[in-house]
Amino acid sequence: MFPKVNDLVYIQVASASKKEAEKECKSRIADIEEESFLIEIPIESDTGKVKRLFIGDELSVYFLSDIGVKNYFNTYVLGFAEDVVQLVRIRKPEEDTISKIQRRNFLRVVAELELAVKLKDSTQFIAHTEDVGGGGVSFICDSKYVINQGDLIYCWLLLPFKNGLIDHVPFEAEVVRTKSLESGRTTVMLKFVSISNLERQTLIRYCFERQFDFKNR
Repeated sequence: MFPKVNDLVYIQVASASKKEAEKECKSRIADIEEESFLIEIPIESDTGKVKRLFIGDELSVYFLSDIGVKNYFNTYVLGFAEDVVQLVRIRKPEEDTISKIQRRNFLRVVAELELAVKLKDSTQFIAHTEDVGGGGVSFICDSKYVINQGDLIYCWLLLPFKNGLIDHVPFEAEVVRTKSLESGRTTVMLKFVSISNLERQTLIRYCFERQFDFKNR
């Protein structure tokens, strides 16, 4: 079940800032396309201020059914359209992903991507990710590298998109956990502590593209 034209939708924008992530905005479905919804520019529910969105922003959305049940889905901003007023184009979710349970964590997908790593002692090496998401990544490396929980490391992630474009996402991250593998290697789990909004949006866009690929295999 999808929302209909003129239905109100309530939105939270994924953010590294807890305060920003908890803000609820409201908007209205202006039009429905084959693979997307066009919504009015969201307004912050508590302040009445316009909420500026950017391409790639990840959104947690809910709408009310005819009997008042909240239906949640995650999506992201595809772009913008001009009508009488500017509208925001968001990706229409797969119908089976609409749920009565809210899922606000950043999307995370399995992906083996090249990652340049620089440790606090200036050691540098190339690793490959195990999964990536808007909140962090995990990667596998040789156990000879000394990496401990709480360490801050600097990374450079290579993102190949289906259209042939390649983006590079630099970030600083904190080591949340390490795990020794039977192969003698180590899995390192990271959460972002410094990443620009633009770079995070690029990464989230990659995650949704990757997730869409998995669903259509």
